[in-house]
Amino acid sequence: MARNRRNTKIKKAFATALALIIVGVAGILGTNQDLMNTVSNMGEPANNLNEQQVEFVAQEDLLIDFIDVGQADSILIRNQDKTMLIDAGTNEAGETVVTYLQNLGITQIDYLIGTHPHEDHIGGLDDVINHFNIGQIYMPKIETTTKTFEDVLDAVENKNLTVTSPNKGDKIEIGQAVGTFMTDPILDKDNLNLSSLVLRLEFGNNSFLFMGDAEEENEETISWPKTDVLKVGHHGSNTSSSETFLTQVQPQYSIIMVGKDNSYNLPTQATIEKLNTTGSKIYRTDENGTIQINSDGNTIEVKTSK
Repeated sequence: MARNRRNTKIKKAFATALALIIVGVAGILGTNQDLMNTVSNMGEPANNLNEQQVEFVAQEDLLIDFIDVGQADSILIRNQDKTMLIDAGTNEAGETVVTYLQNLGITQIDYLIGTHPHEDHIGGLDDVINHFNIGQIYMPKIETTTKTFEDVLDAVENKNLTVTSPNKGDKIEIGQAVGTFMTDPILDKDNLNLSSLVLRLEFGNNSFLFMGDAEEENEETISWPKTDVLKVGHHGSNTSSSETFLTQVQPQYSIIMVGKDNSYNLPTQATIEKLNTTGSKIYRTDENGTIQINSDGNTIEVKTSK
């Protein structure tokens, strides 16, 4: 009888412990669910996180934002907890870029790329450097005497940062995405576009090519792999996106970063026709606003703000 009573007590103790564990787990799950519901339903999400970013964090997708900064470039890339910013628009657009990043709850830029020292690409870099923690900075090994360029160098020096000039084939990792610098910049002070850093990003089975303002002379230096998404070089100018280049790349989507009614009349009709010939779906910041691409490594989804 004593043995049976001891077994009964053990069973009751085990049942009580199990019940407490179940209640505790249920409470944790309920709390997390309440938190997710709160973040998803708030008009102004907590900690400046938006619904798209919550989805991004949960799915660990690659998220690319082609920020509408007018006749200029600024591209945000995120995967896992890593961030990259390629260019930061004009001097006037610097505040726009900073606000855009802050509204996403971003405090650090792990990789900051100034593709080449034209004001419509590096104008806002000093604002970004001054407002965020910066990891590595990449710029081509070419200098100018413009105030815009000097402002960037001053911001770099003030935060005790250094600038790296990458070579063809150098790689960087943004979470699970791997970026490769595709060409060696052509250092010609008479044409700074030729010094553009060109980055190709691979994420699972998807690929993305960021051309900066690279021109046909840059395009001719290598054979290009087929790529899903192309950031069209030099805002759709005739100096970029040759037929040979586009035949090799065969982009499924083409992104043109350009200002509405810009004085350069970009993109040119000739470039649009060449892209159409490849069967590429064209998105433009002057018509579509900020363009956001979401990739799970196999499929690509495109969203626009307009």
